[in-house]
Amino acid sequence: MPWLTGHIQTGAGMKSDVVVPDMGEGVTEGTVVEWQCAVGDSVSKGDILLEMMTDKAVFEVESPATGTVIELLAKTDDELRIGSVIARIEHD
Repeated sequence: MPWLTGHIQTGAGMKSDVVVPDMGEGVTEGTVVEWQCAVGDSVSKGDILLEMMTDKAVFEVESPATGTVIELLAKTDDELRIGSVIARIEHD
């Protein structure tokens, strides 16, 4: 699934943006239900980062890479459009 929009190369290393995924036909936004990680947590590719909800279902958003969560850009109950950056991971 398209959780990842791209990599960002910086002096400190490679970073990945985690984005609100496409959650189905006609769905344009989702609400953050609960984060399963925090800034500073180590995650592996495929780990569940958070749960999001639409009027149709609840979705789990997976980590696109192995590394360290360096930024969470949304809070619980935030409504976000598909494609919005919601977190950043620095690769190991």
